[in-house]
Amino acid sequence: MAWATAIKKIRFDRLRAGFESAGDFLRYVVPRASSRLAQLILVANFVALGVLVVGMLVLSETQRGLVTARLDALRTQGELIANVLAVGASDIAPAPALRNDDARALLRQLYVPEQARVLVFDKAGMQVADSHLLADVVEMTDLPPVGEERPSIASSARSLPGRALDGFANILRSDAEKDAFNRSRAAEVELAVSGELVAGVRREEDGRRVVSVSIPIQPVRAIIGAVTIESYGLDDLIAAQRRALLPFILIAALVTALSSLALTYFIARPIRRLAQAAHDARRAGGSRVKMPDLGSRKDEIGELGVALSEMTEALYDRMDAIESFAADVSHELKNPLTSIRSAAEVLPLAKDDERRQRLLSVIQADVSRLDRLITDISKASRVDAELAREDVGRLDLCGLLENLAEVYSEGKDGGPGVVFENTVRNGSVLGREGPLGQVFRNLIDNALTFSPTDGEVQLTASRGHRDGGIKLVITVEDNGPGIPTENLETVFDRFYTERPKGAAFGKHSGLGLAISRQIVDAHGGLIDAGNRVDSEGNIVGAIFTVELPAALAN
Repeated sequence: MAWATAIKKIRFDRLRAGFESAGDFLRYVVPRASSRLAQLILVANFVALGVLVVGMLVLSETQRGLVTARLDALRTQGELIANVLAVGASDIAPAPALRNDDARALLRQLYVPEQARVLVFDKAGMQVADSHLLADVVEMTDLPPVGEERPSIASSARSLPGRALDGFANILRSDAEKDAFNRSRAAEVELAVSGELVAGVRREEDGRRVVSVSIPIQPVRAIIGAVTIESYGLDDLIAAQRRALLPFILIAALVTALSSLALTYFIARPIRRLAQAAHDARRAGGSRVKMPDLGSRKDEIGELGVALSEMTEALYDRMDAIESFAADVSHELKNPLTSIRSAAEVLPLAKDDERRQRLLSVIQADVSRLDRLITDISKASRVDAELAREDVGRLDLCGLLENLAEVYSEGKDGGPGVVFENTVRNGSVLGREGPLGQVFRNLIDNALTFSPTDGEVQLTASRGHRDGGIKLVITVEDNGPGIPTENLETVFDRFYTERPKGAAFGKHSGLGLAISRQIVDAHGGLIDAGNRVDSEGNIVGAIFTVELPAALAN
């Protein structure tokens, strides 16, 4: 008994786990009721399916080939009956007339198809014979319960969906078909007695569709009556066709539901995940929140996921850069402030003018350094805003460099000169003149600082290729001591300074190269530092290389 109880418990636990897994799967696949995109997908798909279904049902009612075949068959039978009555139940003299008794006798002997009814009328439109009465065919109608009013025949025979489909079908009918549909039997007989063959589909008072043909009885030339043959099987045929369509409609509805769920799973759910991740990032207070990885999707949603992830990472990097920049600024500002405070504290204790003058010189130098730092920090903080405000246009960079070289050469005052060598015919780039001018002024100023008095700064423009694109390569070379190998990348860090001996203290903030890299990166280019060496491998100067995407010639 214990073993049996344990086995039952294991089976129950497995069954419950299976139901829980199925429930988790359904909760993951089935869209939330609040998902508007999922609702839109479902509504759009089912509206399209509804239009298709209604069209199929309406077309099953207005199939002209089916009705035409039925009318042709009834016309053939009606003409045969009219000819028989014209020969066997008519008098020619003294005046053409229909013998009513003979007409009923002949009609009783003729074969009338099942679900068809033959009516014979005289030339006054009075009914002479009815195949249903002659064959003792009785129509039975269910009576309502005792005490309830009997509904109208038309409303009981036609349901609301049927009346709705009739309304849609009426749109597709021609004018002649609409006239026939609304025509009464008496009007049809009146037209036949006047000599016109009338055929069409009309609706009886009880709501049934009737395929009817009325043919005049005409022994010679005079019309002595009319034969109307009616078929009541069209409603059953339409109903059968609709029942045959029902499995296909159900299958189409199932496929539509599954496709809607699939679209919701592959479209609405990833977008909801992205939206939820964005909300989490907003509430994270600056801590990094990883965006959903949709890079494997090769569609627009995958592109959206990758773009959102890259944008988020860029924002996080910018926030980290701002925090790091603030920390660096605080550190750099503390150094001159500390020096100023120390000199100010010692100044009252100085006993001679020489010491006081030295302390005042330290204070002045630190104030100058502090002013320089604040100015360069302000410039660095405005770089992004200025880059965003200025429009990108076609810029003749070689012309700009040539002008800079002339300006620096004219004002060298015995210092190193600046020479520009242009090896390209089209030196244009897509960029902003102000920021790019600042980049090369920073590089030239930096090169002039390290070059000896009898040296020169060499600017060179040439063509290059990288990543399948054409680049304009600008090099700035000097004749200074070069850059320590371990500092070739560090020189682009903020507040990094490595000045030659004898350079004035506090004249450089260490932000020039950092700002230059920031501007070049914003233009889609690259900037790096290196050393020039002679044939023996000795360093003979530094070289800075700037690569910018070239603007194609018009």
